[in-house]
Amino acid sequence: MENQPLSEFIGRRVLGVLGTYASLSKDMDVYICGVEIVHDTRLKVLFPKGHKLTEHELVTLHLDNRTGVSEYDADLNVFRLSYKGMATIISEYEVIIEAVEYQVFYGMSVVKEYRTEGYQYPDDQRNESPLPISPLTNVPAIDDEEHDNKIGVLLTLSEQQPHTTVMAFLSSVDDDIFFITLPSTFKSKLLKRDNRCYFAIDSRATFTFEQAIEWNYSIIRGEVYQIPKTSPVFAPLQELFITKNPWEMGFFSHPEIEMYHLKALRVVCPKKA
Repeated sequence: MENQPLSEFIGRRVLGVLGTYASLSKDMDVYICGVEIVHDTRLKVLFPKGHKLTEHELVTLHLDNRTGVSEYDADLNVFRLSYKGMATIISEYEVIIEAVEYQVFYGMSVVKEYRTEGYQYPDDQRNESPLPISPLTNVPAIDDEEHDNKIGVLLTLSEQQPHTTVMAFLSSVDDDIFFITLPSTFKSKLLKRDNRCYFAIDSRATFTFEQAIEWNYSIIRGEVYQIPKTSPVFAPLQELFITKNPWEMGFFSHPEIEMYHLKALRVVCPKKA
């Protein structure tokens, strides 16, 4: 598989979720964009409503082949990658991104990877600390309109460039996002260094490429809290989470599993009414 072109895993024309640091404070700008895979190390990224990227800016794109997929299993058998690159040729609505590093996953396995010569993963010297405890005391009203959206994209604040990963989720009508992970995962360690993040829901399971880019998505900016197993909301949220995402049921039997609550501070790009 390693010798197959990236487009054979992902497709030539797909949706992407792009994150980049907007300032020295390392807050993010996040875009839902169209992506054309020119070749393994070059992407043409399309922004129907424009962008604020500058030449040589470091960006991260989440790419996958899950358009039209609404059911999953515990192995998450779709091709997906966090594509770290640099903006080069720029126009008002298009940007060329040259690859710096990526790994294509299928399930838990890496099937293709690329790293530019001399690239090393940034050394993260920030201290980890426990996540704050969620202030929830009651289960919020669940957003049934998102039932068919099983997977969203979590963007966390790693060194130099954002990190992206797909996550099964449960959401409330007030834009709370709930997801689960293990404390040993990269995303968990990042959140315990900085609990700010973004979560993108782009409805690609049920909408066409053009519709999703134009309006059918939400990008939620917020902070992540932990819901301890002793919390009165843990068990009912677990039940609701499994009802929506039944393939995740087995993960709750792991003794170290953690449930996180992304409390929305603002919805950056609300879906069209």
